Formats: sequence, C-alpha cells, structure tokens
Amino acid sequence: MKEIYHKAIRFAGAAHGQQRFPGTQQTSYMVHVAMVAAEIMDAGQQTPDFDWDLAIACALLHDVVEDTPIGLETVEAHFGARVAAGVSALTKNADLPKHQQMQDSLQRIQNQPIEVWAVKLADRICNLQEPPAYWSTEKRQAYKAEAKVILAALGAGNAVLKARLELKIRLYEAK
Repeated sequence: MKEIYHKAIRFAGAAHGQQRFPGTQQTSYMVHVAMVAAEIMDAGQQTPDFDWDLAIACALLHDVVEDTPIGLETVEAHFGARVAAGVSALTKNADLPKHQQMQDSLQRIQNQPIEVWAVKLADRICNLQEPPAYWSTEKRQAYKAEAKVILAALGAGNAVLKARLELKIRLYEAK
C-alpha cells in the first residue's frame, strides 16, 4: 500500500499543482485528496478483503481527470486499467447536462468494485465541511440532498463509510 500511496500522491500533487480547495484561498487541494485517502485507510482496516492498492490509488487520483488537464489515458499508463476505470467512474461526464452528471457517475461507480464505491462515499464525507460562505441556502440544501442520493446508491458498499456519511449529513443539517 505504501508504494502505491507514494506514487499516487506524487502524481496527484503534480497534477493539482497550485489548485486551492473551493471556498478558500489558502488551502491546497491536496488537503482534500489526503483527507479522502485517510477515510479510505480507516474504513479499509475495518473491511475484509479490501483491495488497498485500488482504493488508495482511486482516492488520491479521484479528481485528477475532472479537475486537471490529465486524461484517463495518462492515468491508465501510470496506474493500470483498473485504477483508470475507477477514476473514470468517479469523474463526472461534462458532456451531460449538469442535472444528469451525478446520477450517471453513480451508475458507473456501481459497476466498479466496492473500493471505488468507498472512494465516492469518502469524498462526500470530506466535502461535508462548513460550506463556503457564498453558498446560498438553496445550494447548501441541494448539496445535502445530493449526499443523501450518494448514500442511498453506494452505502451498501461499505458499512463504516455509510455510518460516517450518515453522521456527516446529520451534522451538516445542523449548520
């Protein structure tokens, strides 16, 4: 696991470069990537027969194709077809209307191993922090509703992350 972690985090760090976490001007995007990987490491320790290499690589690379100029073919060349397929499923299809992108991605994730499901759950857990101050009430409610859709679609894939996401949704509702 350490070797794939080192390889993937270096790759993600180079790809994301100076990108900042949305709503901040100071927080490196790599903080988000590392947080998702930490959720995966915790859940994976409590999950039998967990494919660590697939899960860690997808966790660290999950936004590379969606948010940087790096293409899937480059991910596949460096990490193989399974990781590229997982990253592809985790990447929203920008050619679809915005209101269809999440459902499309969730359907593609459901055709992947449960480790990819776990990455999406972990990603939303990490994203349910204090929302940016400029988000409207409607945007916050829509984001919470989307988290519930993710939970319903993928929660069966990992009991640990399901419980974590349920808690994060409750805490987010209290904000």
